[in-house]
Amino acid sequence: MVFTEESLLVLRDVRKSFQTPDGEVLPILDIPEFTVQAGEQVVIVGESGCGKTTLLHVIAGIGRPDEGQVRIDGWDITLLSESESDRFRAENIGYVFQTFNLLPAFTALENVLLGMTFGRGRPDAARARQLVERVGLGHRMHHRPRQMSVGEQQRVSVARALANRPKLILADEPTANIDTGNQQIILDLLREGCREENVALILVTHSPEVAAQFPRLVPLAEINLILSRKT
Repeated sequence: MVFTEESLLVLRDVRKSFQTPDGEVLPILDIPEFTVQAGEQVVIVGESGCGKTTLLHVIAGIGRPDEGQVRIDGWDITLLSESESDRFRAENIGYVFQTFNLLPAFTALENVLLGMTFGRGRPDAARARQLVERVGLGHRMHHRPRQMSVGEQQRVSVARALANRPKLILADEPTANIDTGNQQIILDLLREGCREENVALILVTHSPEVAAQFPRLVPLAEINLILSRKT
């Protein structure tokens, strides 16, 4: 996709590698260019272990690339300090993890409210309640994670990801640990929530059924030269 100044996300010449215990350098990412527009919904597909999670971590600023630019809404987050990067992520990026990452001592509502404390301003209790209700958990508002099914826990994480009105949501295999009956519910909640609030969505998966529902499908091997060299 051609870069424009309106692109919400721009990756340019991004490279990332890890060092193995025996000292060998293991290249993971080599991405010349990848862009996502504001409000766009994109699915990135690839087999387990091919670098999908590493890519999301680089985009989120959780892990820094060895080289290259990661621009979100005009900001090159690779130039931010660790504390600045944490603040930027809290204010601009929502994250849905495969394993939910809810705090077990907090209720569904409190988990969403807690996500707001790292963003702009004071937590908005009314919005937090609205989001919990939007994902169909009004009756579970004051339940803790251990009192909810895994599907319900993932619904809470969707609500939490939307809490700070982010510009971008990153979803890492969000249906992988959920029973078949709840997979489509989670996917619909994510996509509808992003569409309603004009939030860009990048979801990574190895599932062809999930990928087929997105308007833009990007095989990771097409943008990551590390993988294309292996084929």
